[in-house]
Amino acid sequence: MQEVEYNQYLTEALDAISKGAFLTVKAGGELNTMTIGWANVGYIWGKPFFTVLVRHSRHTFELIEKTDEFTVSIPLESDMREELNFCGTKSGRNYDKFIECSLTALSGQVVETPVIGGCDLHYECKIKFTQVMDEDNLDADYQAEWYPEDDYHTLYFGEIVKSYLTE
Repeated sequence: MQEVEYNQYLTEALDAISKGAFLTVKAGGELNTMTIGWANVGYIWGKPFFTVLVRHSRHTFELIEKTDEFTVSIPLESDMREELNFCGTKSGRNYDKFIECSLTALSGQVVETPVIGGCDLHYECKIKFTQVMDEDNLDADYQAEWYPEDDYHTLYFGEIVKSYLTE
């Protein structure tokens, strides 16, 4: 493990996230990961933050609502397209994604939620703020394109408490 600044690989991280990254949540002994393609990394409240969006229909939503942390694992160099595809199209309600995809859960350095082995860049985050989307404040074009079935997101603002590369 090589500790890095949260923004040291930000360009590479955001490029990779657009192709898929793993959002992992552990709550009450249950572990699940899902693929994310949207996220935001920034600096607010005097701290680095990683903001993720989780639709209310997702199994991950049920879990993240019961915890105060999450991890994001990003494959920069490694090819994990098949695993990302599976974790983005199958529900943790019906599958153990770690077994189905032979994913390795590596212990977090600061948080209890593990990171995904085989990925290159990892963020460990503590949730400090959540915001449920208010459809009345959403642009009509975005509503039509991204929420035709009114399956909205909650935004989770996670303070980045550790960021690092694994080999």
